[in-house]
Amino acid sequence: MKCRLFMLIIAGLFFNAGAFAQVKTIAPEKVWSAKKAADWYKTQPYLVGANYIPANAINQLEMWQADTFDPATIDKELGWAENIGMKTMRVFLHSLAYKADPAGFKLRIDQFLSIADKHHIKPMFVFFDDCWNKVPQIGKQPEKKIGIHNSGWMQDPGDPAYKDPANYPALETYVKDILKSFSHDKRILLWDLYNEPGNSGKTGSSMTLLSNIFTWARAVNPEQPITAGLWNWGEKFNELNRFQLANSDVISYHCYDNPELHLRTIELLKFHGKPLICTEYMARTRNSTFTNILPLLKKENVVAINWGFVDGKTNTKYAWDTPMADGGEPALWFHEIFKADGSPYKNEETELIRKVTGVK
Repeated sequence: MKCRLFMLIIAGLFFNAGAFAQVKTIAPEKVWSAKKAADWYKTQPYLVGANYIPANAINQLEMWQADTFDPATIDKELGWAENIGMKTMRVFLHSLAYKADPAGFKLRIDQFLSIADKHHIKPMFVFFDDCWNKVPQIGKQPEKKIGIHNSGWMQDPGDPAYKDPANYPALETYVKDILKSFSHDKRILLWDLYNEPGNSGKTGSSMTLLSNIFTWARAVNPEQPITAGLWNWGEKFNELNRFQLANSDVISYHCYDNPELHLRTIELLKFHGKPLICTEYMARTRNSTFTNILPLLKKENVVAINWGFVDGKTNTKYAWDTPMADGGEPALWFHEIFKADGSPYKNEETELIRKVTGVK
């Protein structure tokens, strides 16, 4: 259980000066100092939120494409988030939604931000993603597969698209246009450039695209901080992890471990001296719950963003590795806070969230 943390310490992943001296830093003069990051963090309330996609969207494209973008549902569901004191949401964009309709996509982002602002929520936006289905396509999205976690979620830009240099000019245009359009927007908390680089068996082959998106982002230099979250502590990810740490303004990470291991992860990451943002946690069957992790994050002053908000087409109430062919109710939901009708999955959980966020 503790071997990966032991390996982490022995490898000196975060703190070995020699290792960091060899890490490529994109525009080091633009990377936020620990002091600048701490000063920014002090201006924020204690932030609790969720990874958000509307219940009627199976993936990022169904959320953002013109035919299926649904402001009314977003408004309703972000109202539920406001009611329990959530002040941020982690929201995935998609490059194909931009490719299909650049101007319209930016208008929809602006509309989403207006809805979020109405509910006193400052979202963070995610650009690229190495998770789940390999070949995204513009247009009608697949129907959900019964009982299967995230059956329709799409990688961005996809596989093999992520490693083809011919795709990079268009991706650069996309990233820079979005950042330039919203780089001074006070409604945005931060930019999460790349979700779980190296996932889906890619490991170090994602470094080229990861390095490029940091280069593109630093060229724009938005006033909001930029980050890319650590998520895998295995030796094959050392190079990616060092790069992400060296180039992020604030440190973000994923952890679905129990409280003991989660605390050790926090203690290790704190040595880097920057604010910590947990952008994924809470998988009930893995003993990562609101009850045992959220108070820990609050005590350690770490932003708490769980995976899953409302039961819907993504099917993330089912566990990653435990499909249910009959689509029945899991004995214990893996993710999600609310049922489709807006009632809490567990009242004690929403009451805890309200207590932590200070909602009366």
